[in-house]
Amino acid sequence: MGLSIGIVGLPNVGKSTTFNALTKAQNAQAANYPFCTIEPNKAIVEVPDSRLETLAKIVVPKRILHSQIEFVDIAGLVRGASRGEGLGNQFLANIKEADAILHIVRCFENEDITHIENRIDPIGDIEIIELELILADIASLQKRITKLERESKAQKGINTSLSLAKELLEHLESNKPASSFTKRDTEEFFMLDRELRLLSAKEVIYGANVDEDALNGGNAFVEQVYEYGKKRGAEVVMLCAKLEEEMVGLDPEECTELLASLGCMESGLSQIIRIGFNKLGLISYFTAGVQEVRSWTIKNGTKAPQAAGVIHNDFEKGFIRAETISYEDFVKFGGEAKAKEAGAMRSEGKDYIVQDGDVLHFRFNV
Repeated sequence: MGLSIGIVGLPNVGKSTTFNALTKAQNAQAANYPFCTIEPNKAIVEVPDSRLETLAKIVVPKRILHSQIEFVDIAGLVRGASRGEGLGNQFLANIKEADAILHIVRCFENEDITHIENRIDPIGDIEIIELELILADIASLQKRITKLERESKAQKGINTSLSLAKELLEHLESNKPASSFTKRDTEEFFMLDRELRLLSAKEVIYGANVDEDALNGGNAFVEQVYEYGKKRGAEVVMLCAKLEEEMVGLDPEECTELLASLGCMESGLSQIIRIGFNKLGLISYFTAGVQEVRSWTIKNGTKAPQAAGVIHNDFEKGFIRAETISYEDFVKFGGEAKAKEAGAMRSEGKDYIVQDGDVLHFRFNV
């Protein structure tokens, strides 16, 4: 299971620069004019996890394979995007494919970089984008309600899906996102969201893009974004897209030293992935052998057979058991053999819920 994050924001806020930096790929144009990104750029990057390197020192495999994450750089939205302004319909459709949204917000002043609204107002920028997402959801929900009404007349009974859809429409029409809808945990909402892929229901991470001077303490713009995120129940990552891009090509030690000199503990990429995993309820388990040490991404709460199916369908179909060692025990005892001798290996069955950091060896028969 991968994680797809769509990068959105108004034109010229640093989306493509962030994309270039986060993916370490210079294939997204960064230019000082709106709509320089016309097609969504996609890139698959590795999820950094220091536990893999620790496991590799013990196992000494031929290769190390990280979990992967997909970043999608979606062209800048503008007012009226939900009505097709600025090629909006095309890009709103691209957001539907993402699991989460990274909303880049401009939190710096620079007269050399134009702003499509001719002012620096991060909350105003956020509200423009979020309103367009809500309006797009309203349009798709109205079509769904029309269909449900026809079905309800034919069935001549109470349609709970129709009732919830109308409640949600009223919620959206009050300019509130689907993510704050009180009945979003119901089965009816889940089915509706699965069909419509509601844009305003997606988890959002706000990326407050600052200059280097503000990276160690923020500024008034960043404070506004943090306060807004707190009200929305959304995480905020402060990053300097320009600096992240400059770090492309540096080795890990140089990056660490550079970040430390600026008072930063981790890069914007690490923060985004960590928060993204947490927001979407994702965890990692490991397989460790002489051929490869590998990280696999699953939903928190996944049972062993389904976790095995992430590797191959046959593993799930013919699942027998999962030989399990916690990451801590694997490291403590110096590998599988010694962990087994110490009684730290467990044999788990079909009802076992895989834990983050489990080192697993699946037994199956097809």
